[in-house]
Amino acid sequence: MKDFYINLKKLPNDYKTNKDFRDKILETSLQRYIEKVELMPYQAELIKLQEHIEKYKKKMIILFDGRDASGKGGTIRRISRYMNEKHYRVVALGKPTHSQKTELHIKRYIEHFPHAGEIVLFDRSWYNRAMVEPIFGFCSQSQYHKFLKHVNSYEKTFIEDEKTILLKLYFSVSKEEQARRFERRKNDPLRQWKLSEVDLQALELWDEFTNKKYQMLVKTSTEFAPWYIIRSDDKHQARRQTLKLILNSVRYRNRNKKLNFKIDPKTVITAEKEIKIMKKDRKKYGKFMR
Repeated sequence: MKDFYINLKKLPNDYKTNKDFRDKILETSLQRYIEKVELMPYQAELIKLQEHIEKYKKKMIILFDGRDASGKGGTIRRISRYMNEKHYRVVALGKPTHSQKTELHIKRYIEHFPHAGEIVLFDRSWYNRAMVEPIFGFCSQSQYHKFLKHVNSYEKTFIEDEKTILLKLYFSVSKEEQARRFERRKNDPLRQWKLSEVDLQALELWDEFTNKKYQMLVKTSTEFAPWYIIRSDDKHQARRQTLKLILNSVRYRNRNKKLNFKIDPKTVITAEKEIKIMKKDRKKYGKFMR
C-alpha cells in the first residue's frame, strides 16, 4: 500500500465528520500495524543471529546502496529496531575531509569495520565511487576506473579469514516511484531535510545512474561477494525480503522452523539475472531501463 501522507493544509474542513477521510485513516493505520506485526518474527530472529555473531566472534558487514529514495534508510531502521545496540553500528559517512581525499578511497570505510562479534550496516558504502562520485564529478574518471579494477581484490581480503561476512544489497526503485517519493519529501516538512541538490538532479540523470549501475554489477559482483538487487517500489515487501536475505546468509542455532524464510524471487534478484534483464531492455528499447 502506498504511503499516506496527511497534508494539514489540505485537510477537508469537515474532516472530523468526513467518513471517507476517516476510513482512509483507519485503513492506513491498520495496514501499517499489519506490516509492523509481519516483520516482528524476523526481527526476533535477527537477535538470535546477533547472538551467534557475538558467540563465535564473527564480523558482519552489510552494504545498503542504490539510488536516492530507494528505501535504504527505512529498511536499516527496521533491521536495527530491536537489535542489541552494543553489538551493531549504522555507518553513514558524509563528505570526505581534505586529508581523506588524499588517501585510499576505501580506507575511511575500513576504519568503521566491525570488531569481533559485531555487525556494521553501511548506509551507502565505498560503492559511492562506482555511481554517485563519477556522475557528479566528485572523482576523476581515472579514480573511477581504478576503483572498479581493484575493489574485488580488496573485498576478497576482507573475507579471507572466514570470520567476516560481507553482504552487498542494491535497492532498485523505479523512476516513477522515485519521483513520487521526492515529491513527498518536497511537501512534507518532516522529510524536507532529506531532499538535497543531488536528489533534485537524480531524475534528470536517471540514464547515467543506470549505466553506472550496469557497469558496477558486471565488474564487481563476484562469486565470493555477489550483489543482491532489492526491488523496492513496495517498501514493506523490500524490508521483509531483506530481513529474510540477511537471516539466510548466516547459519545460526534455534531458528524458528515455523517461519517462512523463502525469498521472493520477484523482489530479490541476483546480479546475474539483473544483468540479463538490463541487456534485454537495452536490446528492446535502445537503453537500460532499470
